[in-house]
Amino acid sequence: MSRVTPVLLYSLTGAVVLSSLSSCKEKKSEEVKKTMNVVYIMCDDHSYQTISAYDQRYMQTPNIDRIASEGVRFTNSFVANSLSGPSRACMLTGKHSHANGFTDNTITFDGSQQTFPKLLQANGYQTAMIGKWHLVSEPTGFDYWDILIGQGDYYNPKFIKNGERVQREGYATNIVTDLAINWMDSIRDKSKPFCLFIHHKAPHRTWMPDLCDLDLYDDVIYPMPENFYDKYEGRIPASKQEMSIIKDMDLVYDLKMADKENEIHTTTGLEEAGRNMYNALNPEQKAAWDKHYDPIIARFKKDKLTGKALAEWKYQQYMHDYMRVIHSVDRNVGRVLKYLEENGLMGNTMIVYTSDQGFYMGEHGWFDKRFMYEESFRTPLMVRLPGGKKGDIDEMVQNIDYGPTILDLAGVKVPSDMHGVSFLPLLKGEKVSDWRKSLYYHFYEYPAEHAVRRHYGVRTDRYKLMHFYNDIDCWELYDLQEDRMEMHNIYGQPGTEKLTKELKDELLRLQVQYDDPIRNIYKD
Repeated sequence: MSRVTPVLLYSLTGAVVLSSLSSCKEKKSEEVKKTMNVVYIMCDDHSYQTISAYDQRYMQTPNIDRIASEGVRFTNSFVANSLSGPSRACMLTGKHSHANGFTDNTITFDGSQQTFPKLLQANGYQTAMIGKWHLVSEPTGFDYWDILIGQGDYYNPKFIKNGERVQREGYATNIVTDLAINWMDSIRDKSKPFCLFIHHKAPHRTWMPDLCDLDLYDDVIYPMPENFYDKYEGRIPASKQEMSIIKDMDLVYDLKMADKENEIHTTTGLEEAGRNMYNALNPEQKAAWDKHYDPIIARFKKDKLTGKALAEWKYQQYMHDYMRVIHSVDRNVGRVLKYLEENGLMGNTMIVYTSDQGFYMGEHGWFDKRFMYEESFRTPLMVRLPGGKKGDIDEMVQNIDYGPTILDLAGVKVPSDMHGVSFLPLLKGEKVSDWRKSLYYHFYEYPAEHAVRRHYGVRTDRYKLMHFYNDIDCWELYDLQEDRMEMHNIYGQPGTEKLTKELKDELLRLQVQYDDPIRNIYKD
């Protein structure tokens, strides 16, 4: 990506400021203040590998890529807790999970606490939350909210609109986009700045494509990750997970093999849920669904696949449906960009595209997220700031930084108790000499679905140290430069003693900085 030095700079409130100080004084009385709006688009489980701005192997996402090409692409963007609800809580509060109280998906988010949308509200912004919320409690800090119930359904989803339940016919990604555009066009007060959150269910499990995309990519064979058949040597927690495409991905629930004859049965306990998912479709949707899936089911039953052939068939089926779902997301991002462009909002609106965490596209043989390994810890992040930097930003950022950044953009003081820091200077192309050199991560949800053990860790630009705890006690250390796929745990190997001590010291420093009480329980 090209790097362009902007002619204009933007103040914290978004007012255009001429680069010459003398000109600034002369033109001060003539300045037209344009407070920056924010459109924040976030998907659920969108892997950076399936955005063509990051990776060309799988598909093209031209509309999402446009945000990066007209703005910045963060090459080192991460989350604080790779799980949907906790990640959203970290984003809203600017704090790690232990501080905002939402450590896992069994908890109800405390909506009375400080969030950055509340601070925007108090400073004259309109705020709206549309789409996936997934924090159990009702949204607070929003002038308008229209949210999916729970995980949400892909087809004919139920919403809660400012407290009222309503079901809408159609496909969730289209509906959420319709609602977002309608809010911008017909509901908001156009004399005030706004911050709009567009939160898609897609591409969360079970990857149900829009009807018009069911046959998309039929002729594509996706490349297998080189560690698809990982045996997890030296990584005990990885060997105990239950998110394997081979063993844990359900034929009926995940891969839509709900045959009319009821001859396909599974052992994961999800078969009935898969059939109920199909039965919830309306007649028109079922007809399109059957036209696509019935021939696949027939071939599957005829072939009687087993072993490696079955594993690789499951991988291809998963990848096809996932890419189809992303294609719909990209199309709808294009609709949002078109609306902003046609309504003169591109010049004073910061546009963000991200995901609540990363996702495994067969790496290590997995789907899902949770682990601190790169594919789930790392998340896509692209930001288009009018007048700002263009190109890549390599500094390490985390989703706890989003709130401070947006507050900074709006000219609102960032509370001292937020753990995150504003990366607005980076968006403006400024050099920040004292930017963070490490990141802290903590995952809590065990025992639970997918059986990923609790762990915390530290990541630097080259190394990663993790400690798995609770029902297990083991450490993992990776050299990300030499072992980018994190296949070789070098913890305890001769010659790593000094590095290990340095990383443990840094880990403790971060735990003290963020006041994580775990530091008082697990010491080494």
